[in-house]
Amino acid sequence: MHHPVYVFRHGETVWNAEKRAQGVLDSPLTEAGREQARAMGRALARELREAGHAPADVIVRSSPLGRVRETLALAAEEAGLTHHEGSFDDRLREMSWGDWDGLTGPEIEARWPGAMAARRLDRWTYEPPGGENYIMAAARAQAKSIWDIAAHYTEAFKRNLADLNIRPPSLWSVATDHITEMVEFATDIAPRHCYELETGLYFDVSTVPDYGRLARTVDDEGESRIDPVAGKRHAQDFAIWRKSAPGENRQMEWDSPWGRGAPGWHLECSVMSRKYLGDQFDIHTGGIDHREIHHPNEIAQNQAHSCTANTGANWWMHNNFLVDRGGKMSKSKGGFTTLQSLIDRGIHPLAYRLMCISAHYRSELEFSAESLVAALTRLRRWVIAVSALAEDGGKPDRALLDAFDEAISDDLNLPKALPLLDKAIAKKSRATVARMDEVLGLNLLSLTRADLRVRPTDAVLSEDEVEARMAERRQARANKDFATSDRVRDALASQGVEVMDGDPLGWDWKIALE
Repeated sequence: MHHPVYVFRHGETVWNAEKRAQGVLDSPLTEAGREQARAMGRALARELREAGHAPADVIVRSSPLGRVRETLALAAEEAGLTHHEGSFDDRLREMSWGDWDGLTGPEIEARWPGAMAARRLDRWTYEPPGGENYIMAAARAQAKSIWDIAAHYTEAFKRNLADLNIRPPSLWSVATDHITEMVEFATDIAPRHCYELETGLYFDVSTVPDYGRLARTVDDEGESRIDPVAGKRHAQDFAIWRKSAPGENRQMEWDSPWGRGAPGWHLECSVMSRKYLGDQFDIHTGGIDHREIHHPNEIAQNQAHSCTANTGANWWMHNNFLVDRGGKMSKSKGGFTTLQSLIDRGIHPLAYRLMCISAHYRSELEFSAESLVAALTRLRRWVIAVSALAEDGGKPDRALLDAFDEAISDDLNLPKALPLLDKAIAKKSRATVARMDEVLGLNLLSLTRADLRVRPTDAVLSEDEVEARMAERRQARANKDFATSDRVRDALASQGVEVMDGDPLGWDWKIALE
């Protein structure tokens, strides 16, 4: 059995040598350092749960340096994992967590070029052999079936939808429940549009009109993501059915007229959308990265099956990327990679929703700690203001709603619509806010300040402990014992709690995102 192994390493030799000379690496951790290590273990355990790992499946390995060894041993103990010292296996990708010497990654790289090569992080430390896809690699690494892995992430996705207040679809369709229909679809278009190679059945893109028009290209640009296949007539030709390689026994494979294998990844979309939405439905959405390959291929399949130039949908809408220009939130830096990661750090999921709708869907959206905190602050301000609005029982402001509708109708121009909510709040029109929030989905009429106070999972104190210390501080202030009051405030601040004098809520968790 292959264990997913999280490998921690402290840096390049020159860095270790310098720190060892200062006695830093061999010196015992302070109590603060030990708590940091335990917090790291809790965070690591959370990451592993999200990835579907059981503690027994994971081994933490570290170099035998004193301080690193102690840190990793404590972290592993907190997470319930096995910790081993020893040399590094070059089959494993290295992973680093934390910044034990107080330097940032760029500072380390600036002082010792190449040192950051030892500080990369990758969630999957098992290198998939033989071109396995990620779900196959995950199943192998965790000693689970592909079906188990798929079910795990499907449920996680559904939880995310609920957390983000996104309405679930009226029907959940599963691709593997439609294999028979996929084979029938492929059988229908094959004589006119496909050809067979040793590796599978391929679609000839020259057999449909205006292939690639959606991507505004019909040449080889953008095809670098398609694996080259010997014998293909055109670079853009794509697989309708992939045959299993001789001797290969995959967990997901089915019989077909072209041999045992699996459908190409475009086929399921044409088949399921046609079955449940019809030959030509209204709006088809997807990421902008699908505009160049996946959606043109889906359109080609639809045209081949309908024997018309119809694309399958009246409108093809593509959302742009969430970008992390600073690199602080990426997987490779140990930052946020899931919605649950944000919640675990104290960010309410509706703050993330607000951050997303603050940019136009066709524009890149900057993902940063600053933008998240700004969204949370804006949401908190709206919640406070709306809670102060009385039940007016009146009609919505028609002029504001018309302007709001105009903005939404203009290609979902939410950045133009959001300032109109500010105007509705300023006019103290609760009815107008309610109507706007039916579109925005921020639950402004039911959300409370207390709801937005999300406890970070690595918080040292419980809410009851915070309340007890706040009561102690209030008593000290009542006794005019300001020294004790300040001491309690500073102690709370050091443990991630922000005291807010004069605020009815009294305190909040500090959001530490960097």
